[in-house]
Amino acid sequence: MSLRKFITNKTTAALAVLLTVFANTSAFAQEAAAGAAAAPKVDMGEVYKSVIFYVLIFLAVCLFIAIIGKSIKVYELSREAQGKPVGINWNRVHASLFALFLVLGLYGVYWEYTVHGSMLLPDAASEHGKKIDEMFNLTLIITTIVFIATHILLFGFAYIYKYSAKRKAYYYPHNNTIEKIWTIVPALVLTVLVLMGFLTWRSIFFKVEDPNNKPLQIEVTSEQFKWSIRYPGADGIVGKKNYKLTTASNTLGIDFKDLNSRDDEMADEMVIPVGKPVKLILNSKDVIHSFYMPHFRVQLNTVPGMQTIFEFTPTKTTRQMQEETNDPNFKFLFFCAKICGSGHYNMQKDVRVVSEAEYKTWIAEQKTYLNDDLRKQFNLPVAPAPAKPAAEGDSSATDSAAVKGNQMALNK
Repeated sequence: MSLRKFITNKTTAALAVLLTVFANTSAFAQEAAAGAAAAPKVDMGEVYKSVIFYVLIFLAVCLFIAIIGKSIKVYELSREAQGKPVGINWNRVHASLFALFLVLGLYGVYWEYTVHGSMLLPDAASEHGKKIDEMFNLTLIITTIVFIATHILLFGFAYIYKYSAKRKAYYYPHNNTIEKIWTIVPALVLTVLVLMGFLTWRSIFFKVEDPNNKPLQIEVTSEQFKWSIRYPGADGIVGKKNYKLTTASNTLGIDFKDLNSRDDEMADEMVIPVGKPVKLILNSKDVIHSFYMPHFRVQLNTVPGMQTIFEFTPTKTTRQMQEETNDPNFKFLFFCAKICGSGHYNMQKDVRVVSEAEYKTWIAEQKTYLNDDLRKQFNLPVAPAPAKPAAEGDSSATDSAAVKGNQMALNK
């Protein structure tokens, strides 16, 4: 073999490239090891948080792809200059890549269902939530089947019918039967899904109230960045409010001219009895927030200047969910699902679902919103101070205090 042929031989060139790369890599590794032994350790954690780092990585990848492309182009031109046939069949390469992407994509679908599928919420803890889950599951099954079928056809056809000089493409511009199938079938499926959604929505928002099982009213007021929860008193009705009445002491703007508001109670958490309809009265003091109770499948915007209503019935207690999830620390929560500002992350409250007896015990311990300061502000009777013990045998003081207390109750 002559020296010229030896130098231009592809095997020799490839070995030379590999030897050069190996030598440079070894030298670089030795220098890096020596430098690491001599220099103090540097924390590189901050480097990965820099935008410049990822920009440089992107540019390096682009440069690598460009070098590979130029190398292949030089290879093709050299074969063309030597009068040799094309070395790389790009149609076959592209077809193989389509087949590879199909396999990787189908595995990605399987991975999503097995890994992220286990991260879905547990079964709904409300009556209407079961209907929503059924709709979600049906839609997911249909779209998954369509996704897999269409992508198998798309990538499969690209692989099977790749260009070949031995075959001529068949000109097939139109087929009425196929047009009817892929128009009518999706239209029917979407019609069924839309009708299911519409009927489910109506069953949630247009309920006929049962006079023997009236819903528990709970008012939730949102503001940056907290929630205020108000329960009705013994009358079972949450009183009116007016934003014009908002003051430093009356932060919710409660209208105490409405007698229903005078026995309303405030709470730091939401406690609801299982199996009892709950009517949420939602409003906002500042911006639009989104009231979100994921386990009960409840989500509704809270809008300044208007009330939004959502009624649901919890079907599982907190204790039951702790047993089902095998998590003794499990809690129902409600959040704000709008990005409403810097403190958005902190807008959440606990929700406890308990038995009817536990609820009655808890609600009896809550304090009313109307206090002595608000009574003075709105010119309402102030509760009397505790009476001093009367002398033995002197019943007049006790009787007068009792009469005064009764008068206060009547003036409410």
